[in-house]
Amino acid sequence: MSLSFAVSWDYRCPFARNAHEHLVEGLRAGADWNVTFVPFSLNQVHVAEGDPDVWDDPTKAPALLAMQLGIAIREKQPEKFLDAHWALFSARHDDGLDIREADVLRDVLTRAGVDADAAFAEVEDGWTLETFRKEHEAAAAEHKVWGVPTFINGGQSVFVRLMNRPRGDSDLAISTIERVVDLVGGWPELNEFKHTSIPR
Repeated sequence: MSLSFAVSWDYRCPFARNAHEHLVEGLRAGADWNVTFVPFSLNQVHVAEGDPDVWDDPTKAPALLAMQLGIAIREKQPEKFLDAHWALFSARHDDGLDIREADVLRDVLTRAGVDADAAFAEVEDGWTLETFRKEHEAAAAEHKVWGVPTFINGGQSVFVRLMNRPRGDSDLAISTIERVVDLVGGWPELNEFKHTSIPR
């Protein structure tokens, strides 16, 4: 029986990158998971009181573009989503590219084997922004999500910071994700567990 759970993401966050690399590595290795990838805007979380929501602020459009492309690919080119997902995180955190720039994003997606023109056309149609907004707001309202990555399982939602990356180790990726999901849904009594320092 497949393990079903959801995980939020925003390409800006290095901890989301770590968790989603484990997810992609595990799924590529054949992990029996049914994962729902939930877009969540860190820009929206940090909107000051009285300022417009990011969805309604044209000056924030470049910062939302990579996420909208991710949504477009998730929905319209699902066979390429994991490749695109990995590539977009890598572009931001490994290569230091500015993923607010359309030309940068087009190149990243093309190199990942995505039909970039088709993905950009979906964004231009406008539905990706509305989907982004609806899924973000649903996560916040229904699961009290406030950051990424948040794992959602068994009616529980937990913000998780993984300090490691799989680096090609699919066994590590699978065991890491399954351990997290088991804690989220299987031990809700554990409310907070945080190391007081980070080993260097």
